Amino acid sequence: MGKVTGSGEGWLNDGLDLPGMDSGLWASGVDYISGWREARDAADRLNRALLGAGLELSAVRAVASTNEDGCGVVRLTGWPGAVNELAVLLEARAASDGGAA
Repeated sequence: MGKVTGSGEGWLNDGLDLPGMDSGLWASGVDYISGWREARDAADRLNRALLGAGLELSAVRAVASTNEDGCGVVRLTGWPGAVNELAVLLEARAASDGGAA
C-alpha cells in the first residue's frame, strides 16, 4: 500500500505512491489542470442555466472532471426526479424548436 505523506511538498501524490505506477491516479506529463479548468467553466455555465430553469443545484448539477488523457469532462449528477424534470424541460424545448438542436 502507498504511504500517505500529509500536507507537505508531496501533497499531489498523497496516498498514491504505489510501486510501478507513475503517480497513482495521475500519469506524469499530462496537463490535467488545463482540462479541468475548461470543464469547470462549462460546468459553471450549465449550473447557471440549471438555476435559471428553476432547478436546485442540490438536486441536479454539473461537475467538472478530467479523463485519463487530461481532457476536460463535465458530468451531470442528480436525483432521478430532478434529472427527469430536466429531461421534460429539454424535451419541451426540442418540441418547440421542431426537434432542431
